[in-house]
Order: sequence, then C-alpha cells, then structure tokens
Amino acid sequence: MNAKASAMGLLGQVIEPLGRCLTPAAAKEIVSLRADEPAARRIEELAAKSDAGALSPEEKAEYQFFVEVGDFIALLQAKARRYLAEHPAG
Repeated sequence: MNAKASAMGLLGQVIEPLGRCLTPAAAKEIVSLRADEPAARRIEELAAKSDAGALSPEEKAEYQFFVEVGDFIALLQAKARRYLAEHPAG
C-alpha cells in the first residue's frame, strides 16, 4: 500500500464517527460541496503550471494543499453518498 492510500485509510478511520452524526440534509450538503469560482480558477491555474513543470516552490506547496483538501472533501463526500444510499428518503 502506498503512503497516500495508507494516509487516506487512516483519515477514513478518524472521520468514521462523522457517519453517526449525519442527517439526510447534512449528507446532501456535503455531497454538493464545490470550490467557489476564485478557488476553482486558482486550482486550474496551478494545475496548468504543474503540468508544464513551472510551479515555484510556494505554488507547489499551495497546489499540494489544494490536492490534499480535495482528497479530504472527496472522502467526506463518499461517506455522505454511502449514508444517503443506506438511508433513502422516506
């Protein structure tokens, strides 16, 4: 198992109690989370520079932060989707 997969697995265990606190409304809000327009533009800009190999060290750190936050949100959204699948609206 690579380090990122291991870290995501551990993070999944850490946030597991969140599943016991979800409501259908909260789960739907989590599933709908998206970056706002300025953040999305900045992520796209950094991604393009990364693809071109042109990130400064500061930009690389910023981009890595966005990637890690995105991974965390994706994990939360997966848990919220599973909650919604297991608790269909009555």
